[in-house]
Amino acid sequence: MENKRRALGKGLEQLFNAENLNFDQIENDIIESSTKDEIINVRLNDLRNNPYQPRKVFDEKALNELAESIKENGVFQPIIVKKSIKGYEIIAGERRVKACRKLDMETIPAIVRDFTDEEMMQIALLENLQRENLNAIEEAEAYKAIINSLQITQEELGKKLGKSRSHITNMVGLLKLPDSIQDLVLHNKLSMGHARILSKLNDIKQIETLAKKTVNEDLSVRQLEKLTTKTPNKEETKQRQQQPNEYYHLEGKIKELLGTNVKIRQNKMQISFTSNADLNRILEILNIDIEK
Repeated sequence: MENKRRALGKGLEQLFNAENLNFDQIENDIIESSTKDEIINVRLNDLRNNPYQPRKVFDEKALNELAESIKENGVFQPIIVKKSIKGYEIIAGERRVKACRKLDMETIPAIVRDFTDEEMMQIALLENLQRENLNAIEEAEAYKAIINSLQITQEELGKKLGKSRSHITNMVGLLKLPDSIQDLVLHNKLSMGHARILSKLNDIKQIETLAKKTVNEDLSVRQLEKLTTKTPNKEETKQRQQQPNEYYHLEGKIKELLGTNVKIRQNKMQISFTSNADLNRILEILNIDIEK
């Protein structure tokens, strides 16, 4: 068994370093490498949630539907757990556990594997990214965590997940929003479209005011976008008239890449940022590594 675990660990490392990240492949590898004797029934009371679980809010309707399916057909696939000091920690399958608890079940089939904390985090993130509809903020946090864990760029992560670089950049850019605004997104009071527009703004008070107005008046994404569109004054209009047309195109391209406001004026480029964390995000996109 120890040789099998070592081989699985090596396989897991290869999977995370592969060109494409695929949770189903990881889970299938674990299940196929397990014998029937290794699939055990674990008491639900002995299970502890994965501390690296990216999902903050679980859809009760979806959990009830899963519970009904389990009631009729049983647990379709064993969960994956890690032995801890007291009981087990869930590596993959937390929704199945919650659904079983709704049915007041006592046990659930599980496979025990000895993963590191980093591997636990990576598996939990992948399971939620590829199997569940994460909230925009949860998705953004998952992207950021994988980037930090694997020490890769946003562009590299996009390739591994089959996402565009601009999608990863825009999602991670949502994390610069104030916590109060992120909470509104987490609880589906603001959509990703609303959050993306607000994340382009630099004034925190303006962001909070517009977010409150959007929620209270049920504004559409288009309506919010109109509110954030600034009417240029005479001086700005004059500058734009004097500016070569290609600058507008460049500004738009760079804004899309960096997820922040960019101005090109008189042979100078101005890149806006709201905090040190936001600055570090921009530097990462530009592949600029500053030693402290």
